[in-house]
Amino acid sequence: MEIISNNKTAVNTVEVEFKNNAEEFEAAVQTAYLKKRKNITVPGFRKGKATRKMIETHYGEGVFYDDAVNAIYRGTIDDVIKELDLEVVDVPKIEVTSVGKEEGVTFKAEFTTKPEVNISGYKGLEAIKEVKTIGDEEVNAELSRMQDRNARIIDVTDRAAQKGDTVVFDFEGFKDGEAFEGGKGDNFKLELGSGRFIPGFEDQIEGKKIDEPFEVNVTFPEDYQAEDLAGKEAVFKCLIHEIKGKELPELDDEFAKDVSEFDTLDELKADLKKHLEEHAEHDADNKLETDLNTQLIEKLEGEIPEVMYENRITEMMRDWEYNNRFQGITIQDYLKYTGTTIEQFRENFRDPATKQIKLRLALEKIAALENIEATSEELEKHYADLAEEHKMELDKVKSIISEKNLAEDIRVEKAFSFVKDNAKIKQ
Repeated sequence: MEIISNNKTAVNTVEVEFKNNAEEFEAAVQTAYLKKRKNITVPGFRKGKATRKMIETHYGEGVFYDDAVNAIYRGTIDDVIKELDLEVVDVPKIEVTSVGKEEGVTFKAEFTTKPEVNISGYKGLEAIKEVKTIGDEEVNAELSRMQDRNARIIDVTDRAAQKGDTVVFDFEGFKDGEAFEGGKGDNFKLELGSGRFIPGFEDQIEGKKIDEPFEVNVTFPEDYQAEDLAGKEAVFKCLIHEIKGKELPELDDEFAKDVSEFDTLDELKADLKKHLEEHAEHDADNKLETDLNTQLIEKLEGEIPEVMYENRITEMMRDWEYNNRFQGITIQDYLKYTGTTIEQFRENFRDPATKQIKLRLALEKIAALENIEATSEELEKHYADLAEEHKMELDKVKSIISEKNLAEDIRVEKAFSFVKDNAKIKQ
């Protein structure tokens, strides 16, 4: 392979002309012939038995050129990138400028490269770390949630439905006096106050009793997914069959023994407070880091290729589908259920994708400016942690994740730690 020319034609764009000589091209044509000959028929020969010369005479000298050119390109493009030390994010254009037995094959490729960015003022960033104070109110609220989770469900027959009850009821919706599709349900279970139904619906069930028909009057939200109902008034005819209430356990030492490893309620409260404080500290750290990340993104300077955002969006869509695989939900299912287009679905990921790309570029630049590197010890520890996390053999992890990519991830992590350590944080 020979590099003929290498020119930067625009910001983040490099045009490279390279050539594979006649010998390399001949080898590729011969490989293509050997791969395809068994499926080729030439008059006078049994299928797969014709020589290359006979096939080329019958079908033309260039019969194997397309396959040969494609094979050469796939086998050469990485060598070109490596030789020129390019950081490529996309190859939008590839052109074969000449091809033949005597001269070989010449390509002209246009590479979109990783942008050259700048960042300054990343030392001494100012941020506030606010840790929520945990007092009796927060502890008691958590105790109430535990109390609710451990409540006994009882049948209610002597009173009307109230918030927190679960009702089993029938309903049928009408718009302009006509029943509409999807507006009917029988023996439907609904916890009042859960917010599962449109605003105002559950509130109107409160105060109603078993076997007493009633109506619920609502207005569908303007952004309701069914366009024929969006912003429209509707009446639901309802009938409650069952009301199930909750009988809360007493908050005492026996409760503590039942729901935890502690013998007294005071010990349980102390443990809850400890965990709530840890959560508050973690939450404050997350908010602080988000603030610092936002500042870094704002300080980044450079023209970033749109394809980097588009590629990240595509990756995030694949991650979304992978994470929903156990529910059996595909992107196409989601589009159908929500009435969303693929373009609208992609747009949901644009803002986070943009932020992630810019933050990564900012931290990579800081790592370069501060001469931050990954040590061999750090690499080995990260490989070991990944192997343990994914329950895989260490060698298998190393074969999947290149040392170069992992080292870059470590450099980015260390760059952010550098920014955080040098920030002016008020508490």
